[in-house]
Amino acid sequence: MSVSAAQVKELRERTGAGMMDCKKVLEEVGGDVQQAIEMLRVKGKAKAEKRSSKVAAEGVVKIQTSDDSKQAIMIEVNSETDFVGRDDNFLGFVNAVAIAALAAKVQNIDDLNNLQLADYGMSVEEARQALVSKVGENVNIRRIVFIDTANAIGTYLHSNRIGVLVELDNQNPEVAKDIAMHVAASKPLVVSPENVPADIVAREKDIYLAQAQGSGKPQDIIEKMAHGRLKKFLDEVSLMGQPFVKDPNMSVADLLNKNRVKVIAFTRFEVGEGIEKEKEDFVEAVMSQVQGS
Repeated sequence: MSVSAAQVKELRERTGAGMMDCKKVLEEVGGDVQQAIEMLRVKGKAKAEKRSSKVAAEGVVKIQTSDDSKQAIMIEVNSETDFVGRDDNFLGFVNAVAIAALAAKVQNIDDLNNLQLADYGMSVEEARQALVSKVGENVNIRRIVFIDTANAIGTYLHSNRIGVLVELDNQNPEVAKDIAMHVAASKPLVVSPENVPADIVAREKDIYLAQAQGSGKPQDIIEKMAHGRLKKFLDEVSLMGQPFVKDPNMSVADLLNKNRVKVIAFTRFEVGEGIEKEKEDFVEAVMSQVQGS
């Protein structure tokens, strides 16, 4: 049967699917919009499952904070290509998820996936599947962190690819922001040297001892050499021991002591870190977008 332009328009607005997909599905279900919505969801889920094995290592980091700056969430959402990572449909989905996650104070991916997106009329997972169907790429919500505190929260976002949340022990928004910027640039692993896991300390110490053994110096000197190298390593990987990025003449510890604040915790997300990326032919990637539109 033929369907009206108004029916196609309504289905497209409610699902975000392509015009031709909407028209085809409406014809299959005899113009029943609700049934067409369900069919598009099923098709979207099938396509999402088919794309799920594809490596998604591009995308964005998104930070959302409450009006009083007492709560904040940060999420990383991945796509297969940077092309989709800049797509308005993808970015709209990320923004909607971040707003809903903050409002619901979501702290893990499972709860996030089950969260309802009012503007989409479906859950986050269902909206993700629909987005996969629309853009023709795997889309994956990789990780999330949520902070709820009476203290200062510092945030920093660099090109939507590196995001940082920092919590201080008292109100000092300016220092909190500076520390967040520093973490983004200098990539510390822990707050202080004491926080470095014992197995990593032991491994590094063994390496430095082995290196010093070849010097031919007395054992007590070898121990001092290894200790010095270990201290340098611990300073390099800990926030407190690093030179402050805006003033290398002082350490981050000096900055914090000067302002009488302490860092309770920080989290740094960088798009795709730790994911082994696939090499993809650019022409093939563009064709997949054309075919998926």
